[in-house]
Amino acid sequence: MNKKGHVLNAALLSIGLGYLLEPAGNLATFETIVSIGVPITLGALFPDVDTAFGKHRKTLHNLPILAGFVVFPELFGNLEWVWVGILTHYVLDVAGSKRGIALFYPLWKQEFGLPVGVAVSSRRADLVTVLVTAAEVALAAVLVFRFPQEGFELARQSIGL
Repeated sequence: MNKKGHVLNAALLSIGLGYLLEPAGNLATFETIVSIGVPITLGALFPDVDTAFGKHRKTLHNLPILAGFVVFPELFGNLEWVWVGILTHYVLDVAGSKRGIALFYPLWKQEFGLPVGVAVSSRRADLVTVLVTAAEVALAAVLVFRFPQEGFELARQSIGL
């Protein structure tokens, strides 16, 4: 996907997660959307920094980079939602584009993708982005509503909400 697709994904995902986390539909919901939307969008754009150096869809499109951003908030107490943006960037590149990404780079250069993706320049790229985002929000909803309340509260506290 291109930058537009990743920003669209991040914005729609932030709105969906904002309503899942704060379903009242009031100012608190809007504040939640903004507070998670900015870092999710930054995370969604981060992997494509590798277009300026290294090998695109390899150098910053892999599980070791994601693991670093998942652990970072625990070590330093900030960047809680950036990893979500990075993860959704990966999901969109794997599920939404033809090429896929090198998940295990630098150990393994093989790129992984699903056969349902479209070319980045396709006129159906936006539709695929919306469909992937809807699946991500649906999965998040299942986790939010099926996860025991105590575990959910613990998870919210650990990511800073």
